[in-house]
Amino acid sequence: MSKKAFIFPGQGSQYVGMTKDLFEKSVEAKEMIKTADDILGVNLSYIMFNGPEDELKQTQFTQPAIFLHSVILASIIRTLDADAAAGHSLGEYSGYVASGAVQFHEAIKLVRARGVAMQEAGDENKGTMAAVIGLSPEKVEAFCLEASNAGVVQCANFNSPGQIVISGSVNGVRKAMELCKNDSAKMVKELVVSAAFHSPLMNSAKEKLNSALETTNFYESKFPVYTNVSARPVKNISEIKTKLYEQITSPVRWEETIKNMIDDGIEEFYEIGPGNVLQGLVKRINPDVKRFGIDKFEDVERYL
Repeated sequence: MSKKAFIFPGQGSQYVGMTKDLFEKSVEAKEMIKTADDILGVNLSYIMFNGPEDELKQTQFTQPAIFLHSVILASIIRTLDADAAAGHSLGEYSGYVASGAVQFHEAIKLVRARGVAMQEAGDENKGTMAAVIGLSPEKVEAFCLEASNAGVVQCANFNSPGQIVISGSVNGVRKAMELCKNDSAKMVKELVVSAAFHSPLMNSAKEKLNSALETTNFYESKFPVYTNVSARPVKNISEIKTKLYEQITSPVRWEETIKNMIDDGIEEFYEIGPGNVLQGLVKRINPDVKRFGIDKFEDVERYL
């Protein structure tokens, strides 16, 4: 039997109307959504169902919305047993809930705290991010180092072969963009983001998150969760907390993570949550493995 992995999306995969069909067609989903609203003291479900999009795009709402969508789907899929999990940035939290390493009611508070802290850090330290297509990681890292005399800049996401995102101060990122353009990059594009995620400009968020992590109960995972920071599985409770703390300012090693999971025997990847970005990345990393998406209730029904 093929070994399966759940992979969970991160910020950017949200859309107005997310989870609405789950709320209408699943009693379990409805209860989880109501519970999340009650715990957070915010009408998150209204923002998810109705928008406006600008409000849903606010990091403090985006992160718990994507997390909630993902963990509901993971909870109501009855016949799929995962052998491992991974998540892109925020998605790692969904992976830990699916693995039993943290309870939903505690994780939703943790994710909300993360979102608020990151939004505040973005307001305090204005930054930007850019996608670089067609250069090796070594080249992009070298250009970031060279550009660092203009401002803070580093690699934030190693997404797939030839697709890297850089992050930092406006001056630092734009200098690195210039260097990449002047080399042989196929495309260099500044992204519309609210903050310089996975860069040192998130240091204040890291410290705020640490307080929330310290008061959250974690347990041994039922299956391994591959962490963004090391691209390796973690099961030890103290290591989970450490990696989530480090993740805020460290690059997301997604390409390496997927390669390691395949090397460890994973043959089927199920993207659990809004959108299909991760399926595309997995295809670029290794087109031979099977990829599936579970976003809507109709997707869930195939596995019930």
